[in-house]
Amino acid sequence: MPICNPSDLPGMLPRRARLMGFDVGAKTIGLAVSDPALTLASPIETIRRTRWAQDAERIRALVAYWGVGGFVVGIAFNMDGSEGPSAQRCRAFAQGLLALADLPLVLQDERLSSHAAAEAMREAGARRGRREANIDSVAASVILQDLLDALARRRREDGLQAG
Repeated sequence: MPICNPSDLPGMLPRRARLMGFDVGAKTIGLAVSDPALTLASPIETIRRTRWAQDAERIRALVAYWGVGGFVVGIAFNMDGSEGPSAQRCRAFAQGLLALADLPLVLQDERLSSHAAAEAMREAGARRGRREANIDSVAASVILQDLLDALARRRREDGLQAG
């Protein structure tokens, strides 16, 4: 399945399927899942990257366990909107996911997601060591929540225009 437009994603998902969000780094992959109603994202795990085959096997197991019907991969644009090596790593990861599972996938701008995750954890009172250990999965939940919020805004706007 090709990379899709975010607004097309809800219509491509099976009923009650969850979305899985990814914060892709050079050393780790943060993961988050949505609730079946596609309203709330929650961090679930950080995978320490090894070989793609091992990483893919863990992702495949989590997709099955959580009933995932689509992917949201954070893409690391530079602040000026251009793409650098981090964005290319995210695109390559997205292509690997598409080969792993024939599910719809959206690339979501992730600029400042790690900063937002760190701030949210600090405000919640997480100790420094705990913040560092969980930052990637929390960043994945920020990325996923940004998309869920955009979809909710679109549903509200469409409802207002229809009424």
